[in-house]
Amino acid sequence: MKIAVVGTGAMGSVYAGLLADAGNEVWAIDTWTEHLDAIARDGLRVEGASGDRTVSTIKAVRDVAEAGQCDLYIIATKATGVGPAAEAIAPVMGPDSLVLTIQNGLGSGERIARFMPTGNVLLGVADGFGASMKGPGHAHHNAMKLIRLGEMNGGLTDRLSRVEAVWQQAGFNAKAFEDINQLIWEKFLCNVTFSAPCSVFDCVIGELMGNPAWWEIATGCTKEAYACGMAMQINFSFDDPVAYVTAFGANMPNARPSMLLDHMARRPSEIDAINGMVPVLGRQLGIATPYNDTLSAIVRRREEAFT
Repeated sequence: MKIAVVGTGAMGSVYAGLLADAGNEVWAIDTWTEHLDAIARDGLRVEGASGDRTVSTIKAVRDVAEAGQCDLYIIATKATGVGPAAEAIAPVMGPDSLVLTIQNGLGSGERIARFMPTGNVLLGVADGFGASMKGPGHAHHNAMKLIRLGEMNGGLTDRLSRVEAVWQQAGFNAKAFEDINQLIWEKFLCNVTFSAPCSVFDCVIGELMGNPAWWEIATGCTKEAYACGMAMQINFSFDDPVAYVTAFGANMPNARPSMLLDHMARRPSEIDAINGMVPVLGRQLGIATPYNDTLSAIVRRREEAFT
């Protein structure tokens, strides 16, 4: 399969490396010049839970137009990059090309819809990777729990099964689901619980959970997001959202959410797609969201100093 990975930061590099190593024609699209140069010169090194490999077959370019028509475009940018990525993909994709977007938070499908019809759009959720960049051309990941895949408009299709098989053949634990929006929302609850709270209190997940005052604030964010999901008739697989996020966090006590990593690097985060999305939904649904309002405001204020 010919695949373009648009956005080859930590997660995108893991996707590109393993998919290329499995024999797919992979194009890495990014604006990080040093990273692209390193891939072109030395190959892309991916180490961690999947082993240690250097893949030299990846074509690294800045513009998706250089990749041209592909079977699959994987958008692995931050949430803010989804719209520009879709805008770049739309003119070059073919009638049967698929676009798979994998981000934290909510709203990626809607961002894509501003630039193309959503009939060929798939949504994905990545769980438990703990990926980071060691340097240009070198990605690391602590685990690779699951890649969840689904049609944006629901249902199980032959093309979704084909994409599932491509990921599985590359060594990923990947599974297609009929209702991907349920899974996106369940991951969203975890993002909301740990992203802004860990960033504001500058702590790893285990420290957040071990501090009663901090954990009360974090689970306050959880409950607000869950209330919005219930009002939107999301079919959650559990009745106790706090127990769900507690079990999730207990598996990675030493992890730093990507929002905290962004702040440590003095980069703007995905706050608008994560904790900042809860007040937006709350206003639409008539649900008060004081915890997420407050933490989002603090995060945005801190990020003003990054630019």
